[in-house]
Amino acid sequence: MNSMLSQVRAIAPGMATSPQQAKARTAIIDIGSNSVRLVVYDGPRRIPFILFNEKVMAGLGASLGRTGRIEPEAMERGLRAAGRFAHLCREMEVQEVRCVATAAVRDAENGDEFIRRAREMGLEVELLTGGQEAVAAAHGVLSGIPGADGIVGDLGGGSLELARIRDGAVHETISLPLGVLRLPQIRAKGPAVLERMVRKMLAKAGWDAPADLPFYLVGGSWRALARFDMELTRFPLPVVHQYEMPATRAEQLTRIVSHVGKARFKDIPQITGSRVPTLPDAAALLSVIVRQLKSSRLVVSAYGLREGLLFGDLPPDIRAHDPLLVAAEAEGEAQARFTGHGDMIERWIAPLFLDDGDAWRRIRRAACLLADVGWRANPDFRSERGVEIALHSNWVGINAAERAMLAQALHSNFGGGLSTPPGIERLAPPEALRRATLWGLAIRLGQRLSGGVEGPLLASRLGMEGNVLELRLRSVDADLFGEAVERRQRQLAQAMGVKHRLAW
Repeated sequence: MNSMLSQVRAIAPGMATSPQQAKARTAIIDIGSNSVRLVVYDGPRRIPFILFNEKVMAGLGASLGRTGRIEPEAMERGLRAAGRFAHLCREMEVQEVRCVATAAVRDAENGDEFIRRAREMGLEVELLTGGQEAVAAAHGVLSGIPGADGIVGDLGGGSLELARIRDGAVHETISLPLGVLRLPQIRAKGPAVLERMVRKMLAKAGWDAPADLPFYLVGGSWRALARFDMELTRFPLPVVHQYEMPATRAEQLTRIVSHVGKARFKDIPQITGSRVPTLPDAAALLSVIVRQLKSSRLVVSAYGLREGLLFGDLPPDIRAHDPLLVAAEAEGEAQARFTGHGDMIERWIAPLFLDDGDAWRRIRRAACLLADVGWRANPDFRSERGVEIALHSNWVGINAAERAMLAQALHSNFGGGLSTPPGIERLAPPEALRRATLWGLAIRLGQRLSGGVEGPLLASRLGMEGNVLELRLRSVDADLFGEAVERRQRQLAQAMGVKHRLAW
C-alpha cells in the first residue's frame, strides 16, 4: 500500500492545475476583413471563459481586391459595431480592452481613416502585421491543443496566415493575400490559377516546412466546412474543436460543396448564412494548400487569433498549465458541495490505476475534478447531467475519444453503472470506455464513503492487495462502513473482476 501511495504522490505534482484568476475582466475587439467581433472574458487566466460574444458581418474587405478600399457602407457598419462594442465594455466594467485590426484595415488605402474614426470613439486600434496575425493564430492553436505539432492555417476574409508550430513554440510564419473575399476573383481566371498562385507564393516566401505534418484549420469558413463534413458523416459529437479529417477529405469536400445547394447548408444550424457563400472557395483553397504542403491530416481548432493574443500575454509558467484541468477545476469548484474534493478523490482512487498512461491519467483527473457537478440535478437525471457536461461543455485540450471517456466516467459515477450512454461507443474503443467505467465506480465509492468531505478519505485507503480490492479504515472509523458503502465497493470489485474486503 505504501509503495502505491508513493507512486501516486510522485505523479501528482506534474498534473497541477491553476487556481489563478484573471487579473481583471478582459475583452478583445477583433476587426477582421469579414466581421467585427467583441469577446469578453473572465475566469482563470490560462483558460478564461467567454462572458459575452457578438459579431457583425461588416465586410470591410469585400471590395478590397477590386477597389483597394473599404467601401463607405462597410466602413459605417464596422464603425457602428466598434462603437457599440466599446460602449458595452464600459457598461460591463471591462478593465482591459484590446482592439486589433487585420488584413482589410492593414491593406486598404483608407484603412487609416477607419483607425482615426475609431480613435475618436475612444478605441485605440492596434494594426497587426501579417506576421503578428500568424503568430497570434498559432498561439491560439497551442492554447487549445497543447502539444500541437504541425502547420497552422488561419483563413480570414483578407488573408491566409501559415505558421509552423512545434515544441510549444511558433517558428516560421508567412501571410498570403488569399482570404475568402479575394478568392472569387482569383478562381474566376481559370481552374488551375489558384494552384499556380499558391505554389508561386510559397516559393517566393521561401516556405520550406517539412511534409507529412498535421494541418490545423483556423477561421470561420474552414470551421463551417468541418461542420458540414460532420453532418455528412453523421459524426455523433457536435463539437468542432479537434475534429479530425484525413487530408484527402479536402479534395472530396471541394467536389461535394460545388454541387450542394444553399438550402442544404442552411439546414445545418451551426453554419450561419453569411458563411455559406464562402464555402466553395474555402474548400478549394484548402484542397490546394493540403496538396502543396503534403499534409498528413486535418485538425480543426476552435481557438485562433483572439485566444492566441490572450495566451501570448501569459507568463511561461501559466502557459504551461493544462487547459482541460484548469477548466475542470474551475467548473468543479463552482458546482461542488465542498471545495477541494476533486483533488482528494483523485488521490484516493489513484492506487487502483497505476498503470494508466499520462493521457488517461489527465482524463481521470478531470473526471475527479468534476465528480460533484451533478449533485444539484434531479437524482433520476444525474448521469445524464454528467454526460452532458463531459460531451458539450466548452473544454479544450481534449479530443472526441477523451470526451467519451470523461462522459463514461461521470455517467458511472452518477449512477449509470456499467451501461454506456448511447453514441459513446462510436467515439472511443471498448477498452477505453471500460477503464472510464471503473474510474466512475471508484469515484462513486469515494463519494459515498466520504459524504463529499475530506476527513473520511484522509482516514481510509483504497488499493489492491493481490486479487482483492481492499478498503482500509481505522478501527475508530469503523462506523463509516455502512451498507451503501459495502454495496458500492462490491460493485466496483465485480466490475474489476476481483474480490473485495474491509481491513483495519
